Amino acid sequence: MTELKTGLLGQAETTVTDSNTAAAIGSGALPVFSTPHMIALMENASMNAIAPCLEEGQGSVGVRIDVEHLAATPMGMTVRAESTLTKLEGRMLSFEVKAWAGDELIGRGSHQRCLVFNGRFMEKTLAKLK
Repeated sequence: MTELKTGLLGQAETTVTDSNTAAAIGSGALPVFSTPHMIALMENASMNAIAPCLEEGQGSVGVRIDVEHLAATPMGMTVRAESTLTKLEGRMLSFEVKAWAGDELIGRGSHQRCLVFNGRFMEKTLAKLK
């Protein structure tokens, strides 16, 4: 298992299709890569950065994100997100996140995740239904 430490890097990528455009999900009216999908890609890159460090049954949940969406990306282009673990405070992890379409920086910001044990987390969450 890899040690959980600052500097860990993660990536995720996707191709812009009709299903992840602003028009398709209602976050805008144009057929360009949506901000919610860019955020999800950044979160996925953050999860990938720490995945080799987690114990069996452990995961993480997103608790905060602050990003700028800097440029539009048309259908057909590939978007790549990168995440760097910048700070550890107990169970709280902080990341610097960026997204590119080709060589163009299209998004940047910060993201926080909290380490959890999946079983306990879901047990507590599902108890809300009772």
